[in-house]
Amino acid sequence: METLLSYIPLGILGFVRWISWVIRQVPATFYKPVVNNHFEPMTVVAPVYQEDPELFRAAVTSWQANNLHEVICVIDYTDTRSIAIARELGVTVIITKTPGKRDALRRGWEAASTPLVALVDSDTTWAPDVAELVAMPFADPEVGAVTARQNVKDPKTPWQHLNDMYLDYRYFHELASQSRVGKAVSCLSGRTAIYRRSLLLAMSHEFMNETFMGVPCLSGDDKRLTMLTLESGYQAVLQRTACTWSQFPADMSTFFKQRLRWSRNTWRSDLRALSSDWLWSHKFLAYWMVDKAVSSFTLLVSPVYLIYALTQRHFLIAGILAGWWMFSRSAKLLGHLERRPSHFFTMMPIFILASFAMAATKVYALLTIRKQRWLTRDVEVSAKSKTVVRTTDREGSPEMPPARTQGGGPKDVGAPESVTAGRPNR
Repeated sequence: METLLSYIPLGILGFVRWISWVIRQVPATFYKPVVNNHFEPMTVVAPVYQEDPELFRAAVTSWQANNLHEVICVIDYTDTRSIAIARELGVTVIITKTPGKRDALRRGWEAASTPLVALVDSDTTWAPDVAELVAMPFADPEVGAVTARQNVKDPKTPWQHLNDMYLDYRYFHELASQSRVGKAVSCLSGRTAIYRRSLLLAMSHEFMNETFMGVPCLSGDDKRLTMLTLESGYQAVLQRTACTWSQFPADMSTFFKQRLRWSRNTWRSDLRALSSDWLWSHKFLAYWMVDKAVSSFTLLVSPVYLIYALTQRHFLIAGILAGWWMFSRSAKLLGHLERRPSHFFTMMPIFILASFAMAATKVYALLTIRKQRWLTRDVEVSAKSKTVVRTTDREGSPEMPPARTQGGGPKDVGAPESVTAGRPNR
């Protein structure tokens, strides 16, 4: 009897956490994509920096297969291979010397002329009907932004499959629920997010000048645009029928580094939002943010109890705990397991262990929230100028007027001012 009493706190915590999950899951089961005949002209804007040539070519080709008005690639001047590919494929090219993703995004949406602008990562491929499907929610004038469903492109390693599982959980549970209740999703992923151009222009200043604790923000551009959209009074929704695919890290080290950066971005964005009055008009989203923050700590309780059970030789209870983890995580990933049933045997144990590691990563991210670093771009915030500079030129380089070309024919356009910027989410 005394043995069982020591596990009652874990049982109570587990019950509370499951009630919370049910509250979040029920709306997700009633999610339905928008279906209508609405369509508006759309431009793809893609910041490009040292992209893999094959991935970039495949991505651009997939966008061109959609019904788009224009594709604009804002390419770093050092990435000569991508410049050549973009010109070969006949898309609009804007060449820039300003480091970072944020400035590239801004240049792109300022150069666009269509009512809708899709902000897309340079390795993200689209299904042929994405433009058609993501335009449908904009029939509602209150919708300011839309995100599409995303998955890992050709996952091969356990870490890529793990990311694919997280993405399915996100689009079948998290964003589906948030989109159904309140039409306010927590993040329009930078891999593919569609905005009203008028809204992007209105948000430009606050987007470009985001700081946290006095330091300019390098990354988290997608979270920032999402929060600014909602703060502006617009809705941000999921259109899950629109399918896209992106490349993800193949090794464990890069996987956790990426997750650490995303966790810091989430903490910074959510803490700012929770301290703002506007968020509380989106009560369900606020509940999600609080619940997600709390779960980063409560999730670490279970492995502590497992270690305790093993050290006390309570092997039956340890077995029950492990079995419960398999059942509960599988229930939460039904959307993914329906698509890849073999993952119940091959990936669920890895997913369970990774979820505990991710909880610890989120706690560490909170403790190191001021640190900012990209995985693939050589940029940092200069301690001297408080602006984003290349690490290969710590004092920054002078701004070069960007050359804009359409299918290889260059023409000069005005050079926007040099501002703080970030890096595509990879």
